[in-house]
Amino acid sequence: MHEITRIQPLGPIRYTRTKTVPVNYDALREHRIVMGTYNEPRADIFRILRTHILRQLRENGWNSLAIASATPAAGKTFVAVNLAIAMALEANQSVLLVDADFRRPKVAEYLGMTVESGIVDHLESRVALENILVNPGFERLVVLPGREAREGCSELASSPEMAELIGELKTRYPARMIIFDVPPLFVADDALSLIAQVDGAVLVVEDEENTPGEIQHALHILEQTNLLGLVLNKSRQPSPRPQISYRDY
Repeated sequence: MHEITRIQPLGPIRYTRTKTVPVNYDALREHRIVMGTYNEPRADIFRILRTHILRQLRENGWNSLAIASATPAAGKTFVAVNLAIAMALEANQSVLLVDADFRRPKVAEYLGMTVESGIVDHLESRVALENILVNPGFERLVVLPGREAREGCSELASSPEMAELIGELKTRYPARMIIFDVPPLFVADDALSLIAQVDGAVLVVEDEENTPGEIQHALHILEQTNLLGLVLNKSRQPSPRPQISYRDY
């Protein structure tokens, strides 16, 4: 285990080469991106998740993780975007959110951004990253958006170009955390190729939809992965205790 490095807060960041767009609050509300909403009590869930994930990353000297799910519609992109904003709101690190789902990229849609070029264009046509990266209005957060690949998604995920890109992203800035939104595990082998190249993974489980057998199978698939935690999404169970803010006491 690595020695925990003392964290130095980052100063203000000015984006000179990265395109910046205003925060699209209508899109955030539509897709339940609660971290982008002022005074939203449900955002505390992602602050707690942020703390748990960052602790594990820092203890091990890691800086990258994948957000995965067993099946579609479990909410992996919802978790990835909320967690990325939560991490970026801390002054201790910057965050890069990579939409690595070549089949159904949704990160840009959840943030209300229009995509002209995506990660596929960099891998296939060598479009420069500086012409693709976008700051969605949150300081210390940059997005590498996705664009649907026409064919060969599995081959693209395991390509030398993808390995080179991931290696470059992980080493370019030492104070940056990188979150990869990857395809569902049961859809194809894209996710496995991508997860094998990052430091850890978070598994998103859909309450009352993902069966115990599916969860066990997903954990079996990830048994060689540093699993940083499971997130239960779309829970229909009542909260175990009332959600009372500290101000109410």
